[in-house]
Amino acid sequence: MVLLRPAADARTARARALLLLSRPWFWPLGWAAAYAGSVLATHRWLPPAATLPRSLAALVVLGPLLWTAVLAVNDRYDLPSDRRNPRKAGAPLVTGLLTAADLMRWHHGAALAALVLAATAVGPAFALGTAVVLLLGWLYSAPPVRLKTRPGLDVAANALAVGVLAPLAGWSLHRPVTGYPHLVALLGLFLVAALYLPTTVLDVAADRVAGDVTAAVRWGTRACRRAGLVLWSAATVVWLAVCHLDLLVRRESWLLQDLWAPVLVAGYAVAVRRPTIARLAGVCLLFAVPAADFLTAWITVGRT
Repeated sequence: MVLLRPAADARTARARALLLLSRPWFWPLGWAAAYAGSVLATHRWLPPAATLPRSLAALVVLGPLLWTAVLAVNDRYDLPSDRRNPRKAGAPLVTGLLTAADLMRWHHGAALAALVLAATAVGPAFALGTAVVLLLGWLYSAPPVRLKTRPGLDVAANALAVGVLAPLAGWSLHRPVTGYPHLVALLGLFLVAALYLPTTVLDVAADRVAGDVTAAVRWGTRACRRAGLVLWSAATVVWLAVCHLDLLVRRESWLLQDLWAPVLVAGYAVAVRRPTIARLAGVCLLFAVPAADFLTAWITVGRT
């Protein structure tokens, strides 16, 4: 039994490396966006019982499967900069726990599983969106396109995938995608673009040495922070306009939205001065307050 212990330890370390590869702390991004889309479609906090199996399948696709597929190819082609990045010192490919071949096998396996589950257990619109996200993930990371090194297109790819397609996925579980509110799509684009730009600041030194011309490398960290603040402020303005102009739902008072708007902008400005993943997560939590208030109004109106 003692002789088997090193092999068992190696398997445990490898399994942990595979879990780290998929970044479980990112899964709630897709889930939260899809949940918001589901609430918009149904005017209910919880999905109808008839759609529960599809909703659970969607959680698996939007969580471990898509993130594993996208991040495996990302880590595979980010290796030159990750080796120079202290923040990525524990990445499985950097430490050698996984090889480049391992990552590509997991990319292909997770991508295939996501497409099959989406098509068989969720629906054609959801499956099409899944395919588009997988394509964007490949184009973002892999040469020769490598959108990550094409400032502007990198922002657009992330904003489209997380800001538009993820909530649209939740909506598609219950209603045709053609009915998705255009203003909500615009809001999602602004929000995710604003959250993505500071992430390029995090790794600017390593990216510059590796020759990856990201947004922060080309435009500079200050310009990225300022552009992010402009986008975040624009999202806040769109949000207030939706509330006060009765564009989606009518309510007599939006006091919380008005009081929270400066908190949103100030919180973002403080967080991106020295951005970290934890601080950006805090910004997302700040936005959850007015989002919950709006969805409460949306559900109330839907029941009248």
